[in-house]
Order: sequence, then C-alpha cells, then structure tokens
Amino acid sequence: MRPHFFEEGNKVRIFSAARGIVFVAALAMAVSLGAQTKKHEAICSALMGIPSGRTRVIDMTYAINDHSPAWPGDTHPFTAVVIATPAKQGYFMRKFTMLEHYETHMDAPAHFPPGKETIDQIPIQKFFGPAEVIDIRDKVAKDADYRLSAADVQAWEARHGRIPAGAIVMLRTGWASRWPNQTRYRNMDAKKVMHFPGYSVAAAKLLISRHVSGLCIDTLSIDYGPSAHFAVHRTTLPAGLFHIENIANLDKLPATGAFVIAAPIKLEGGSGGPARVFAILPN
Repeated sequence: MRPHFFEEGNKVRIFSAARGIVFVAALAMAVSLGAQTKKHEAICSALMGIPSGRTRVIDMTYAINDHSPAWPGDTHPFTAVVIATPAKQGYFMRKFTMLEHYETHMDAPAHFPPGKETIDQIPIQKFFGPAEVIDIRDKVAKDADYRLSAADVQAWEARHGRIPAGAIVMLRTGWASRWPNQTRYRNMDAKKVMHFPGYSVAAAKLLISRHVSGLCIDTLSIDYGPSAHFAVHRTTLPAGLFHIENIANLDKLPATGAFVIAAPIKLEGGSGGPARVFAILPN
C-alpha cells in the first residue's frame, strides 16, 4: 500500500502545483488586460480631449505656397491658377501643380530603388506612431554638416529608453529657424554645395534594427547637405521606411510622450507627396 500511497501523494502535489500555475497565469493575464484597458482608456481620453482643447494638437506642417525653400534646380515647384470666382461662377476654385518633393512632404520607398512601395501603397498603420525626438542642436551649432551618429541614438536611449518598434523618429537640428529664407535654408557655399545636418548611415541602420516606421527632419533632406549619393535614402527606403522632410514645430515636442499622425496625399504611383503631420500631446 505504501507505493500506491506515494503515487497518490504525487498526484495530489502535481494537481496542486498545476492549479497554482493556472492561477498565476490567470492573474498575470488579468493584470495585463487591466494595463491594456487603462492604456486604451488613456488613448481614447486623449483623443476625446482634442475638440475641447484639453489635448493639444501640434501642426508640424508648413503651408504650401510658391515661395518656400525648394531643392536647387526645382523651378516652379508650386503654381496655383484661379479657375472659378464667386463673381463669375458663384464659387471659388483653383487648379494647382506641385512637385512631389516640396514643402513638408513624405518620401515613399519607391523614391529610391530597390524600394518598391509608392506613396499610395504604404501600409496605413505606419502613419501612426509614438514620436521619438532626438535633439542635436548643440552639435549642429558647431558643425552645419553634422550627421546623427549611432552613438547619439544610443546615448538618447540611455536617457529615455529603447526606441520602440513602430516609432516615428524626429531629428531636431534647429534648422527650422532658417525657414522660409531659401538662401539660409539651403546654406550653399561658393561651389553651390549645400550645408545642413542629417542622419548618418550608421544611425539609419541602427534605427532600421529598431523597426521604426519613419524618419523625419527639419531640413531639406534626410541626408546631410553635401551628400552627392544620398546614402541614407538608399539605406532606409529599400528597408521600407518613409521619410518626412521640412517638418515644422519640432521645438514644441518633448523627447518622448507625443503621438504622431503623418497623413500623406494618396497619390497613385507617387514617389512621395505633401503630407499633413500632427502631433498629439495629452496634458
């Protein structure tokens, strides 16, 4: 009878342990669901607070016109012609033409092969994500051609935490203070070479490994001014990231905590296009 008793005792202990595991798992799931519920409630509360002004919305987009800084050689990047007036037709309407890469705009992966997705093919979930703002103004003040390094990204993460997958990274260089003066924004030397900051390939590769959705900057290009081969474009766009260039109002965002909505024009077959970018900042 002892062997039988010992076997039964083991069964009791195993059953008891199993019940304990199930209880712990259920408790963990309940805590997780509770945390998710609170997070979802916070997000919904933030969105519902927009109409009343309880939640701030920052417009990170420059108004489109015909006198903003343009890429050298891009003549007439924007034109608008009035084709209907209240006096004649009873309503007001214009026809406009615009380059895909002008003003605050998004680069689609197809902009630089072997990137494939055109602006209308980018998965829409990529247009939403937490804003991670990296500030390099102090380094740009000493070197207009400064490029964000992998070490800069790692130092930022040491202070603020690892950049999450799906994030939209925003590089604050301070160059927006030169907008809309085209001469100062391009910052050309006597040889017609532009000088402004950007990302390095090493930093771009690190951010790709973080599975971010896009890179943004407050200059004419993700690549720094003197670039002749656009190495960062050729690294990130084929990896499926998008870019937003000429972004505004980065000075109004904290390093973390804002949520970005980047809505490009849905232009069939477009290599890019104008984008309206908003940052949501719960108070």
